[in-house]
Amino acid sequence: MSAVLEVSDLTKRFGGLAALSNVSFAAEEGAITGLIGPNGAGKTTCFNLITGTLPATSGTIRFKGRDIGGLSPHQVVEHGLARTFQAATTFPDVSVRENILRGALLRHPLGLGAAIFGGAKARSAERDANQTVDEVMDALDLSDHAERIAGTLAYGHQKRLGVAIGLATRPSLLLLDEPAAGLNPDEVDRFATMLGEIKARFGMSVLVVEHHMRLIMRICDQIIVLDHGEKIAEGAPDVVRDDPKVIEAYLGAEHA
Repeated sequence: MSAVLEVSDLTKRFGGLAALSNVSFAAEEGAITGLIGPNGAGKTTCFNLITGTLPATSGTIRFKGRDIGGLSPHQVVEHGLARTFQAATTFPDVSVRENILRGALLRHPLGLGAAIFGGAKARSAERDANQTVDEVMDALDLSDHAERIAGTLAYGHQKRLGVAIGLATRPSLLLLDEPAAGLNPDEVDRFATMLGEIKARFGMSVLVVEHHMRLIMRICDQIIVLDHGEKIAEGAPDVVRDDPKVIEAYLGAEHA
């Protein structure tokens, strides 16, 4: 199995504070990789560096063998990497379909001329984008809500819609930022099952930040653990769960 994402000696400093210090790890192709750690461990900073939201102080980020350090978030998406956010980030005043279509058009752009004048190229791009929307809605059980205004959805469905928008870009790697935050236990279980299904269906890899340990242990093939901006452990879920440094730094009483 080859790595779809390779992070080497990644460091981010804010003044004299090192939010991330010489962190290295790989996310394997076709796998679900978890990134965990206590609050302030550097998980979100790591996501921001990978997706181009923040520039790294030093280190390299290679995606599918290509150095993507310094690229803008839009360029990162064009290379096949998409991110969702902890909050349910949607366009609340338009329909579910329109939300997902906006994601799909990042991968099937019409271009200004095609959008104005139409033609075969525009029709082909629009057809491909709409096909992607239909596939994504089906995979995430959103088809029945296609014409609903996004802001009227229940919170669990809004979280699912956020994933759908990212998935519509047809990424090789999908980054999920606390997808289970705010979900009830039944919704968490349903999301875990759904994530496995969409990973297999769309042939993508997943990197996920999550505090919900039962979900992480259930869905992940490998786990990276950060604490105070440094990597303290990595490995299969059972290996990480039993690591004394992880127990001390993060799992604590939950492990006992």
